[in-house]
Amino acid sequence: MSRTLYKIQSSIILPVILFTSLPAQPQQIIRPGEVWPDNNGNHIQAHGGGIIKLNKTYYWYGEERSKGLDTQYRYVSCYSSKDLTKWTFRGHVVKMADPENLGRKWVLERPKVFYNKKTTRFVMYFHLDNGSYKVAKVGIAVSYQPDGPFTFVKSFRPLGHESRDIGQFIDDDGTAYLVFEDRPFGFRIARLSEDYMDVEKEMSLVKEHMEGGAIVHYNGLYYSIGSALTGWRANANKYATAPSLEGPWSELKDIAPPGTNTYGAQSTMLIKVVGKKSTTIIFMADIWKPATQWDSRYLWMPLEIGKGKLWVPEPKPWSLNIKTGEWKYVAADPKKQ
Repeated sequence: MSRTLYKIQSSIILPVILFTSLPAQPQQIIRPGEVWPDNNGNHIQAHGGGIIKLNKTYYWYGEERSKGLDTQYRYVSCYSSKDLTKWTFRGHVVKMADPENLGRKWVLERPKVFYNKKTTRFVMYFHLDNGSYKVAKVGIAVSYQPDGPFTFVKSFRPLGHESRDIGQFIDDDGTAYLVFEDRPFGFRIARLSEDYMDVEKEMSLVKEHMEGGAIVHYNGLYYSIGSALTGWRANANKYATAPSLEGPWSELKDIAPPGTNTYGAQSTMLIKVVGKKSTTIIFMADIWKPATQWDSRYLWMPLEIGKGKLWVPEPKPWSLNIKTGEWKYVAADPKKQ
């Protein structure tokens, strides 16, 4: 979430959404908005994150915002899972001091990792900025292991454009793309270079003031999701569709009832789970708590998607069969896990 100074006038009254915390325990089902314990019983710290899959293992990277961190550093955590439900903490893959004299409140946000098969390197992109969000660059760090450590390499403005919130997309053919917010023009979709160390070609510009960009390809259509520029405050996320990444993109539509402000969450990624019987698209989002950032939560829900329509159902506990690609709602009682 970019801590932007921009404000958007809105007549929507923000709902108060309360979630009940559960005692730390191994996670068997996905409970949107609740504490999500890792293998150590600690709430997962992978905010503004992204996920890649290697063989049968998923890796989730995100901002580490635990209490008691050394404030001169910025941290990125990594977790691994076989089923997208139970997560093992792999450690802090980034512990970085200010790389470019950006000042005390310098920013490292929304880390996204790509694995390059040719170079066998893991390439992490992230939003790099100063405290006033005027630098607006992407940073790159690399590692030869999924759980790091990642070493900072460089920063730049992709294709010469400002870049704040970023998202990642890997198409069905394996081509890697970066999604980045270029204020005041909108959010851009651009293809990475062959070695993933640069942004090579712009595919299209979605001409809306959006951040938290995410894309998925499903049944012949591309769906892009974004969030309005309201800082920490949740808003009504929207989506558009296109026959190709070059567009043309349709008009934006709501992904949830507008009055819910996307159930208090902001998009960060769309996860495509292809199983033997079905394909599930997961809406991956953050519920930010600016005053208690370590307690920020996650809202993951399977989407209702197809034929140009996309909708986030009301958040309820659910389970996923990673082999078949099927999901179902489950009882909320933790004893029924």
